[in-house]
Amino acid sequence: MTDRVLGFLGVGLVDPDVPHLRADDLGVLRGDGCFESVRLRTTGELDDLDPHLDRLARSAAALDLPPTDPAAWRELVGALVAAWDGPGEGVLRLVVTRGLAEGGPPTAYAQLFPVGERQLRERRDGISAITLSRGLTADATVEAPWLLGGVKAVSYAVNMAALRYAHAAGADDVVFVSADGQLLEAPTATVVWLSEGVLRTPPPGPLGLLDGVTVRRLFAADHGLGTETQRGTVEDLRAADGVWLLSSIRLVAAVTSLDGKPTGFDPEADARVRAACGQ
Repeated sequence: MTDRVLGFLGVGLVDPDVPHLRADDLGVLRGDGCFESVRLRTTGELDDLDPHLDRLARSAAALDLPPTDPAAWRELVGALVAAWDGPGEGVLRLVVTRGLAEGGPPTAYAQLFPVGERQLRERRDGISAITLSRGLTADATVEAPWLLGGVKAVSYAVNMAALRYAHAAGADDVVFVSADGQLLEAPTATVVWLSEGVLRTPPPGPLGLLDGVTVRRLFAADHGLGTETQRGTVEDLRAADGVWLLSSIRLVAAVTSLDGKPTGFDPEADARVRAACGQ
């Protein structure tokens, strides 16, 4: 059974059990690169590949990385999917780094592997979350664009530290809040809440948040609920009729408690949100 597949742009499929990434690659040394994760359904279909490729290109441009060819990515992805026969759903990860420290072309590769059990469990059962300050004001990335707001960079050390902090506190995930009290995002997901029949999410651009592909799919779907992009606070989540964290692989995870207190939950709305996101 081939449940791990690896390929490099311009090269094709390679043996995933043989080392391929050099120790002096700047993606390893400095986290200098970007990535995307795409869900492979059990039917063999990929969720939103083109929007993910578009976002990868935007992240690369923000990092001043040389552009990569979308057609070449699609060819490589097609080869990976054709070679995949893993059980259940898969994670397609596309990665671009600045390459070797002495210069040269970027390193660009894709890998395909099974979705983790934890992600599937949290998708099914929901999650507990705590709020943590990101330590910056809401509009910090507007004033300081070098902070790379909205870029899906491979340098996830701060996000992973926040998740470890949450796990040590007995929670599953985190909702980041700005230093001036505005809702931001989760370490690997976008925040959505339901209030007065309207699904709401913070605006990516001015807040320096990742423009969530799954949220865009939700907001474009015919689910009978209103949609609005607006700024919010933790109190909005506490008063909501439902809170979810949306991401490309875990999809929809209902937040069952926030900072140790139960959140509102509308089963009908939850079912609509899940269906709209392909869950």
